[in-house]
Amino acid sequence: MKKYLLLFSAICFYSISNAQVADSAKRHVVLQGAANFRDLGGYATADGHHVKWGEVYRSADISKLTDADLAILKQKNINYDVDLRGRQESAQAPDKLNPGMDYILCPAGSNNSLNDWMKSIAHAKGTAGDSLMVVYYSKTDSLAARYKPFFDKLLGLPVGQSLVFHCTAGKDRTGIGAALLLYSLGVPYETIMSDYLASNYYRKDANTKMINQMVNFMHIDQQVASDMAGVNKEDLDATFNAITLKYGSVDNYLRTEIGLDDTKIAMLKKKFLE
Repeated sequence: MKKYLLLFSAICFYSISNAQVADSAKRHVVLQGAANFRDLGGYATADGHHVKWGEVYRSADISKLTDADLAILKQKNINYDVDLRGRQESAQAPDKLNPGMDYILCPAGSNNSLNDWMKSIAHAKGTAGDSLMVVYYSKTDSLAARYKPFFDKLLGLPVGQSLVFHCTAGKDRTGIGAALLLYSLGVPYETIMSDYLASNYYRKDANTKMINQMVNFMHIDQQVASDMAGVNKEDLDATFNAITLKYGSVDNYLRTEIGLDDTKIAMLKKKFLE
């Protein structure tokens, strides 16, 4: 039975990946110094609109961008940068930016808890990594403080300008941010999940390197390292379930905690949908 479940999961992931990478030539921004840098455009909403291409991008760490990479950002008018990392993370690896780029750090929930979380990972064994990720994704206390500035930047983004938001791996904090943005625009949850799970494809090489480092240098269990490096449906589900349990619905959460009333939701849709 376990063998068939694993096969079914692999087929599901293959289908999701295929759906995401079919337009990867347009979606994936290939950079020498950053992984998982991709356009959030093209996704269809439930009412027949589409997220505009070339407006909002998601990425992993951008502290190692080359001059050629920065030229690509300039060409794409990516002049706004929302950093979702903690203060220590950002200080150790400052973002590489073009002159004049607008930069904001949103460290809520990524400072004091990160070290404790890493310690718990280091001591985890077997398949405990799954549980650790679900626990992490279920914490909602810091989400509003982290993502409200992100949405404020989106609402104030000038016409003709583009924005990138990122964390370190570009999959967890960035994944939640992308999910909340796409949800606010009316993109169906199935599509939101597909975008989230696509990090496993776009981070394939980075994940292999990350797992090797965690196992060989941090002495983290192989299975736990694999769970940490990748993303799973259960993770994002945990965030949306926790929000719904605490606030009644994701819509109510966006309205009461993020400040996205009907007027601002309409503004977001006008700016980022076509």
